[in-house]
Amino acid sequence: MTRAKIVKMTEEHLDMEALREAGVLLRNGGLAAFPTETVYGLGGNALDPEASRKIYQAKGRPSDNPLIVHIADMEHLAPIVREIPASALALAKACWPGPLTMIFWKSPLVPYETTGGLDSVAVRMPESRIARELIRQAGGYVAAPSANTSGRPSPTLAEHVVEDLGERIDMIIDGGMVKIGLESTIVDFTEEVPVILRPGYLNRQMLEEILGTVKVDPGIREENAKVRPKAPGMRYRHYAPRAELTIVEGPEEKVTETIREMAKEKLAEGRRVGILCCRETAGQYREGRVFPVGSRLGEDSIARHLYEALRQFDQENMDVIYSEAFDTPRMGQAIMNRLLKAAGHKVLEVQ
Repeated sequence: MTRAKIVKMTEEHLDMEALREAGVLLRNGGLAAFPTETVYGLGGNALDPEASRKIYQAKGRPSDNPLIVHIADMEHLAPIVREIPASALALAKACWPGPLTMIFWKSPLVPYETTGGLDSVAVRMPESRIARELIRQAGGYVAAPSANTSGRPSPTLAEHVVEDLGERIDMIIDGGMVKIGLESTIVDFTEEVPVILRPGYLNRQMLEEILGTVKVDPGIREENAKVRPKAPGMRYRHYAPRAELTIVEGPEEKVTETIREMAKEKLAEGRRVGILCCRETAGQYREGRVFPVGSRLGEDSIARHLYEALRQFDQENMDVIYSEAFDTPRMGQAIMNRLLKAAGHKVLEVQ
C-alpha cells in the first residue's frame, strides 16, 4: 500500500492546485518527490532542520552527505550564501536554470542539518517548470537529493520513486520520464579555482569556456574514504543495482567477446546475467538479458536510460551484470562516473 499521494502533470500543463497543495505540505515540514530535468528529487523545506532530518531518514542516507538546496529565482541565492564570486555569477547567468549545482560558503539561514554539518551549501536552480513552480509554492528553498533509497540507482520515472519511497513520504508529483537522466554537474566555488566535484551534462570544456581554468576533483575517478564529502555522491557507493556489476573496458571487439564468454560461463552455472551495452553492439550478444541503453552517436540516450536499465535488472533478479564502458565525447565522464560507483569501481580491462 503506497502512502504517498500521487499527482500527474506535464511541463506543458502544470496542475497549479496540486503544486499549491505540495507547497503547503513542504512549508509544514512534509516531504514530496518531484521531477527535475536530471532525476526525481525528494523535497523538504531546506531551512527547516527537522525536514532535512526527515529526508535523511526516508532515504536511509548518511547524515554527513550534504543535501542540495533548490531555488527557482536568482534573488533567492544571496540570502543563503556569504558571498557570490563574480565567476559563479557568470556561470549562473550562462547555465541557470539548468543541470548545474554550485557550492558556496553558507549563511546562518541554512541549518547544518541541510549541509551535512558543513559550512558550505550546494545550490541549484532546475530547468524543469514543475520543479521551479513547486519551489516557489514551498517558499523558495527546497532541499532535494535524488528520490531513491540511498545507494540505489537514481529515479528517472515516478514509478521508481513509488518503488523506493512510496510508503515513507507524503506526495509524489509524476511528470513522466526526465529529460537528462544523470544528476547535475557540481562546481565548488569555495576554492580559489573552481573545482568540479561531480561531472554531469555540463562537462569541463563547457565550463572552461565560461570560467577559464577549472580543476577536477581527483575523487571523481577514485574512491577516497578519508575525504569528507562536500557534494552528494563523493564518498559513498551510489547508483548500485543489487547484482554484482562489472565494467569491461578496451577495444570494442575484445569487449564484446569477453562479455560473451563471461556471460556464457555464468549462465552455465545457472546464474541470471544482464548485459548493458550500446545499440551498435546489442546484436552481438546472443545470451543473457541484453539492455541496449542507447547509441554511441546519441549519448544523451545512454545517460537517460542508464538508471532505468539498472533498475530493470533488479526487477528481473539478475545475479551478475556486465557493462560496456561508455567513454563518449561530451557526457562520457559523467556516465562513467555513475557506472564506476554503481560497480564499486570493479573494472576489467581487456586488450
